[in-house]
Amino acid sequence: MQRTPPGWPRISSALFYQDASKAIDWLCKAFGFEVRLKIEADDGKIEHSELTYGDGLIMVGDVSRALAQGRKTSEASPRMINGVNTQSLCVVVDDADAHCAHSRAAGATILQEPTTTDYGADYWVDRTYSAEDPEGHRWWFMQRFSPPKV
Repeated sequence: MQRTPPGWPRISSALFYQDASKAIDWLCKAFGFEVRLKIEADDGKIEHSELTYGDGLIMVGDVSRALAQGRKTSEASPRMINGVNTQSLCVVVDDADAHCAHSRAAGATILQEPTTTDYGADYWVDRTYSAEDPEGHRWWFMQRFSPPKV
């Protein structure tokens, strides 16, 4: 495999929100993302954004911009489609309990409290919780205790 472009992970994801600007602020406050790039149109809607968490990257888009311009779009916020999620993002954190407490205080809906799971001697132990953001995207945050054996 060739190297990825500088500053880009091998894989990233894009999420769509009815109010991407508000979502970006919330994701940074609640989950600890950092804005790497945010391009706003004249009407204040997000044209493109890149948020990082460590070496991970997500893009956050504004579905309402495309809809307002009358463009057909296949993107939607879960709130637009009865809460349906077609993906759930996993983020590795240093301390699942502290991250969960911070997320809860910032308004995240905690779907599963931090739980430790031991997958056996051939695998690993992790502590994971899951949360939902204000537009219904599902997230899970994992703290890994021991690396998988190679």
